Amino acid sequence: MQPKYARARQAKRASYDESTIHAILDGGLVGHVGFIADERPMVIPMAYARRDGTIYLHGASKTRIARLDGVPMCMEVTQLTGIVAARSGFHHSVNYRSAVVHGTARFVDGNELDIALDMIVDHLLPGRSAEVRPMSAQERKATGVVALDIEHASAKVRTGPPVDDEADLALGIWGGVVPVTTAVGSGVQDAFTPDGAPEPASLAAARRKFA
Repeated sequence: MQPKYARARQAKRASYDESTIHAILDGGLVGHVGFIADERPMVIPMAYARRDGTIYLHGASKTRIARLDGVPMCMEVTQLTGIVAARSGFHHSVNYRSAVVHGTARFVDGNELDIALDMIVDHLLPGRSAEVRPMSAQERKATGVVALDIEHASAKVRTGPPVDDEADLALGIWGGVVPVTTAVGSGVQDAFTPDGAPEPASLAAARRKFA
């Protein structure tokens, strides 16, 4: 199904541009996935990857989410970029970029499962799937993948300084933005990495991607 990026009635700070939504999804590290299980709402933070209009999520094959198929699901990704300090508590805010996607869960198997697993690894560390050994048959059996085929999607973005009441601007109180940054640092090797082993290219690729 082709995703819908239709405009809603309340559109303040909202964007329904496909490229904006995809950029937020592709630049996120963790997605918060929502679904109904046992008649209760569930939200789980998960690693993910996007391929066109599909989000791939993975977990242990016996977990609840990995067995979902044909049921409604949503995912939210937020990138916090600043704390907005105003001259009153009422006008404090945050600068952010967020995307929410809605769709239907679909169980993934066969060749699509192998592609999805590599994509999830490569979303966090671009190119990492080519640097590591292949997945064993036992590992593959223990891993489940569910696809969220996007049916509706939207984004919200806030940038800029506080929006204070005009009467508050002369109070002499500091106002502005406190930047918030998320960055990938240099790798810290474990005890089993040979001395002098070069840092893999995927780490530098991640630093560029999430800069």
